[in-house]
Amino acid sequence: MSNLLYTIAVILIILWAIGYFAYSAGAIIHILLVIAVIAIILRLIQGKRI
Repeated sequence: MSNLLYTIAVILIILWAIGYFAYSAGAIIHILLVIAVIAIILRLIQGKRI
């Protein structure tokens, strides 16, 4: 489960970066960033390293 969260967070950060630099999509870009940051924080809080 933690690997899945980490993977989703990385994908969301990449999508945010593409959206931020390629074209302006409004608030959706920032929502993706917030979701990615939350996923990373959850992974850090869980502290399970593989």
